[in-house]
Amino acid sequence: MSWRLQGRRPARRPLPQGTFRLGSVAGIDVTVANSWFLIVGLIAVVMAPQIKVVAPGIGAWAYVAGVAYAVLLYMSVLLHEISHAVAALGFQMRVNSINLHFLGGATEIEGEAKTPWREFVIAVVGPLTSLAVGGAALLVVGLFDSGLLRFTVLSLALANLVVGALNLVPGLPLDGGRVLQSLVWGVTHRRSLGVTVAAWGGRLAAVAVMAYPVVVLPALGRRPGVIDFLLAFMVAAFLWSGATQSLAMTKVRSRLPSLHARGLARPAIGVPPDLPLAEAIRRAQEAQAGSVVVISRDGRPAGIVNEAAVVSTPAERRPWLPVGDLARRLEEGLSLSADLSGEPLLRAMNSTPASEYVLLEPDGSIYGVLVTKDVDLAVRGG
Repeated sequence: MSWRLQGRRPARRPLPQGTFRLGSVAGIDVTVANSWFLIVGLIAVVMAPQIKVVAPGIGAWAYVAGVAYAVLLYMSVLLHEISHAVAALGFQMRVNSINLHFLGGATEIEGEAKTPWREFVIAVVGPLTSLAVGGAALLVVGLFDSGLLRFTVLSLALANLVVGALNLVPGLPLDGGRVLQSLVWGVTHRRSLGVTVAAWGGRLAAVAVMAYPVVVLPALGRRPGVIDFLLAFMVAAFLWSGATQSLAMTKVRSRLPSLHARGLARPAIGVPPDLPLAEAIRRAQEAQAGSVVVISRDGRPAGIVNEAAVVSTPAERRPWLPVGDLARRLEEGLSLSADLSGEPLLRAMNSTPASEYVLLEPDGSIYGVLVTKDVDLAVRGG
């Protein structure tokens, strides 16, 4: 379980491929990845033999009971993620979505916590919720006689206790990693150091997970199977990639103070939409401009001429092709303030992904065009 930081939420967010919307909680979209069905099937296969032991004669219905158990387990995972979302909302942060996937769930929160305390609270409530659900389930186990119902409640209790405990492991991208990050940040007043320490904690956790079927299981007298190695590899890969991504983001953030839209902008000229492409190119070359913006009759920017489309247009067609035919309409989010810099600039771009943006002065006049690949190069330190 984890929570991720995202840019500003657009009016309508397209769902990632392989994901569908399950519903909403407090106005927050709850989505499910296709990989969720794989883990539900896997849980059903693993649980079915145990269900047959506690419910003799159940037959093939044991797999149906296994699926029901998996769904109940993921409902408790959903509670875990909802607690992250509620904590973030309590700090007036916007929550974009909650996603359930193969390895649990993730809550997408807009922006970053502004203080170590907020980071700590948002992170720790998830594992505490899982531990509370597990503890509550343990308290009511005694109400059920031996059988399938008692087995299900007891299994859910143990699963939630394990989920809560594992999520407190001090390594990113786990919640415990964010707890560690907040503590280091609070003590040193350096967020970046907190991320670095927690990310390396995540890498150590990944190594420990890979060692589990090789070292721990044999020490317990159990011979590891294919599923043990497969699960260990998937969890370790998840931890390692999440920790590595956190380290990469720390490097990116270190470059943000020097990231200014004005400094990265390409000079641009404004032309009417019916101007032939060849003439627009000539004017841009004469003005030493790297981009062309289509303007409306009242002089306001109306579209951005796509650089790739210009390059792919044969020279013999350019005198007869209106430049407006190669322009992307200037929708909301494609025009940005030329004064943007640092993280607000990246968030504005992330809210409406595009290859180019028109930069405007406070009076509405065109300052230039910001090309995404130029920003990417600056972020990477190129």
